Amino acid sequence: MQFKRKAVAHFIGVLFAVIFVQAAAGIDADDHPSPSSTVTNSAGETNARYGLFDGLDHRSAYTQEVFPEPFLVDDMAREDNELEFTWLHTKGGGQQNDIGSVEVQKGFGLLTLQAEVPYERNVEPDQTRQGIGNIDLGARYPLYQVLSSDQMIDATFGVAMEGAIPADSTVSRNAELNPEIFNCLKLGKYFTVQTVLGYSTLTGGGDDGGSQTFEYGFSFAYAIPHDELPLPGVQHFIPMFELAGERGLNLEEAGRDSMLGDAGFRINLKPIGEMQPDLGLAYVFPIDSGGREELHWGVVVSLIFEF
Repeated sequence: MQFKRKAVAHFIGVLFAVIFVQAAAGIDADDHPSPSSTVTNSAGETNARYGLFDGLDHRSAYTQEVFPEPFLVDDMAREDNELEFTWLHTKGGGQQNDIGSVEVQKGFGLLTLQAEVPYERNVEPDQTRQGIGNIDLGARYPLYQVLSSDQMIDATFGVAMEGAIPADSTVSRNAELNPEIFNCLKLGKYFTVQTVLGYSTLTGGGDDGGSQTFEYGFSFAYAIPHDELPLPGVQHFIPMFELAGERGLNLEEAGRDSMLGDAGFRINLKPIGEMQPDLGLAYVFPIDSGGREELHWGVVVSLIFEF
């Protein structure tokens, strides 16, 4: 156990060192490279690579808002300025859970920071618990990009860190630390996949204090533009499907798997001035026995404003 904790602490230190070394490597807040931009050297040759060890590619679509906001999976796309309101309603096993949250994301060059404040209400047969949930803080940064010669395959690999601060309410007792690695993949013109792998550790005096979990998520999306599906007032209609799961690594949850899925859509509406609204709706369902212990069904609604 001590070895594991030292390894996690070492990984966290390296993670933050890499992120901020990258951020200081000349990629400032005004550097929003387009997929077609390149750099010309003194010999007149063009070079699309930039960043630490030339890991990034100016041609990548990672900075072009092509990856839609997931519902259950952590968002790993680059964001400029985003405000999101989300409501998740689930039922199962005699319980009803409602989580409403407000999330803000802010981009500084290629570094994206986020903060989320949820309010939870859990209704069980013998009690009702409610209050402010864990306050989530996060940061993510791309490290390496791979593009095919025709740019039909566009993959971005990066690292992220998420932490949760307990609000000391009846629904928030444990702090959480979750280092992650991610991949944002664009295939062709419209299809995208976001993949997230994380190692979550809970600390504190709550019932789950000390537990460690391997977490994973996959978000699939296909953005249909207005000229192919001319819905009034809609720029893009985006069908989405997601898988979000976890596996317990210690304590009583060791070896226990739980996976949820959701199917829904997002609608990119026409801008209102300089603000871009986005509406999302998805149905949530269990995939395995562990997921069925969490819920029987659920609905998630999301409203986003990009500005």
